[in-house]
Amino acid sequence: MSSILDSINSFVWGPITIILIVGTGIFITVLAKAIQISRFPYAWKLISGKFDKKDDAGEITHFQALSAALSATIGTGNIAGVGTAIAMGGPGAVFWMWITALFGMGLKYAECLLSLKYRVIHDDGSAGGGPMYYLEKGLGQKWLGILFAVFASIASFGIGNMVQANSVAAPLYTQFGIPKIVTGLIIGGLVFMVIVGGIKRIGRVASKLVPFMSVFYVLGALIVIITKIDAIPEAFAIIFSSAFTPASASGGFAGAALAQVIRYGVARGVFSNEAGLGSAPIAHGAARTNEPVREGLVAMLGPFIDTIVICSMTALVIILTGAYTLTGADGSGLTGADLTAKAFSLGLNTYGKYIVSFGLIFFAFSTAISWSYYGDRCVDYLFGQKLVKPYRIIYCILLPVGAYIELKTVWTISDIFNALMAWPNLVGLLLLSPVVIKTTKEYFSDPKKVNPSEQLS
Repeated sequence: MSSILDSINSFVWGPITIILIVGTGIFITVLAKAIQISRFPYAWKLISGKFDKKDDAGEITHFQALSAALSATIGTGNIAGVGTAIAMGGPGAVFWMWITALFGMGLKYAECLLSLKYRVIHDDGSAGGGPMYYLEKGLGQKWLGILFAVFASIASFGIGNMVQANSVAAPLYTQFGIPKIVTGLIIGGLVFMVIVGGIKRIGRVASKLVPFMSVFYVLGALIVIITKIDAIPEAFAIIFSSAFTPASASGGFAGAALAQVIRYGVARGVFSNEAGLGSAPIAHGAARTNEPVREGLVAMLGPFIDTIVICSMTALVIILTGAYTLTGADGSGLTGADLTAKAFSLGLNTYGKYIVSFGLIFFAFSTAISWSYYGDRCVDYLFGQKLVKPYRIIYCILLPVGAYIELKTVWTISDIFNALMAWPNLVGLLLLSPVVIKTTKEYFSDPKKVNPSEQLS
């Protein structure tokens, strides 16, 4: 069974999916005239609060929606994913992570714009948004919306739940000897206390947790980077030079063919920021705004913060300390979170491993609370509100299970369903791209929408 699942995983995350995700990102970027660059400063203005209106439909502010989406994407991919990309693809993989993030910003813009445009507001004021709604209402293909909702709800129990609980329990057991089941029970209780309040409470918690955990981790990385500031030009030179040439073997790093450099950079980039998977539009669909373009612009900041900022910090620490060239006790090269932990330990002595451990704890916990919302919106779409509460209870019960058991199979199944989520979503983005462009042009041609404060003054 394990080998069958591995084969399926290799296929669904193979060249077809990677090319489809990046290709769609390039397509949207060209059609939207590189909006992720031209409107980048304006996007930051939108999260300041000056554009928020209490009487607009929705449940949370622009900033809370961005925080909720970021709390799901800033996770193990920023620590373990970067370590894997460099270990398997070499430093050049970082460049391809950046490229993926750049075009991923265009993807996030399009999918979150569509999520707002076609969302539904229930009688109780709660919002329902995401690919399932624009696949049904925009594209007229409800069966694709159902497929997406099924894949995403299943994935929420894996990548958003048991995998995250295990990522918290493992370092706490290793570093402090806390039994995994105890950690799992505590996480289950804390997550339930947050998600029982729905997206409003998730948004409030995420808007406080995301800035704190991001600054905590980035400051730790910056200390290492500053201590080795003279080597930064060389580190960037290594990244750029090895991005286009096969990486040679060095110490624990076995070297990588150019195709492998690109593959791991792109794959880990997508895993990190989730652009094109269709998960973030569910959170952004709850934003309190009547302007889809605004939320699309806010959403496109996600891949920039997640991949270009935080993943780059991890990558620079690994490269500057030379950790990727070292070998483990058995003579093999370090990879994943082990490689990142080793790099921080080399840069900050014994304190480094604690930064990685606590980073994993905060990142994983935040991912668990946001993915619960993704899952319950999919359950709501498929079965109605009556099954949302049972879903949340089951979700919290599975957290201790995930903390305790070995998860190789769960990881594989989660990866498979993540890829399956992307397929219907990308079909929707490609076929609805004319709607994205038309909506964008209409918004920016109206000065009252672009700068409402100036119209009032």
